[in-house]
Amino acid sequence: MGTGCFVSTGRSLEAAIERVKLAEGLGFESVYLTHISGREPFIVLSAYAQATKRIRLGTGVTPIYTRTPANMAQTAATLDELSGGRHNLGIGVSHRPVVEGWYGQTIDKPVREMREYVAIVRAILRGEDPPSDTTKWRTGFKLAGVDPRPDLPIYVAALSPAMLRAAGEIADGTILWLCNPEYIERVVVPETRAGRARAGKPLDGFDIVAAVPAACVDDPAEAYAAMRRDLLPYFGLPFYRAMLGRSGYDADIAAFDRAAAGGDAEAMQEAISERFLQALTAVGGRDEVREGVERYRRAGATSPCVGPIPKTDFETTLRAAAP
Repeated sequence: MGTGCFVSTGRSLEAAIERVKLAEGLGFESVYLTHISGREPFIVLSAYAQATKRIRLGTGVTPIYTRTPANMAQTAATLDELSGGRHNLGIGVSHRPVVEGWYGQTIDKPVREMREYVAIVRAILRGEDPPSDTTKWRTGFKLAGVDPRPDLPIYVAALSPAMLRAAGEIADGTILWLCNPEYIERVVVPETRAGRARAGKPLDGFDIVAAVPAACVDDPAEAYAAMRRDLLPYFGLPFYRAMLGRSGYDADIAAFDRAAAGGDAEAMQEAISERFLQALTAVGGRDEVREGVERYRRAGATSPCVGPIPKTDFETTLRAAAP
């Protein structure tokens, strides 16, 4: 727990590795890597591991439908061994266009399927027999030739109350994206607390990782414009739309839909209000960036993690947000 960051590779793996080394030198506690259509995340994290000594390394997040639970456990155990016990395994359901369009899989019962998946991965990491009463995945896989990793943390990405409760019950942490501090305080913390209570555990010790889009800049308007372009795909995804509605941004979604119906790309960007961006991001001078991060911490995020906003200098932002 503590202040972390998101460092994806962009166009240059070499530059990303140097950025992770900078983050470690600045005192960041963790670095997370998103799973998109570029470089394979666990291989990239292996490169990060070999270039660093202290910083924790997490997937933020890998969709569970990209690999079987047995393969995920084997991969996570290997990375944890390679990094000297520094791996946080972050997994999520993702979205139907990705799961179906990229991987040829289906999301049927997302909460139930996540529960089954985590149960199998945990059992394998502990060196135990995987559960046999599952419906989505079945396996008799056990680790051999490598020590079990029973303490390897599993983090579950969550947006909805049901998935947040499940994360609190079955995981060691949750990873959030587009969840502003108000949503964290009003929805994320109570729902994860309820899940922890269901498992007979306190909320204390459960890691709430919140992605904080950040930019240390003289002109926030430029960063907001870049952020609006970056957010367009998310306003079209059902899981995010439901969360944004619960967050009080129905007007943004309605304006976005009207613009999308007319094919007006510029109006789609303008539909994302400055109120939404101010709540979500940490943008401005050094003090504004640090205060933006602290807003997340005060709301209940135990590990606010700054991430880059396109067209801004992320290394400057890392220095501004350093703990």
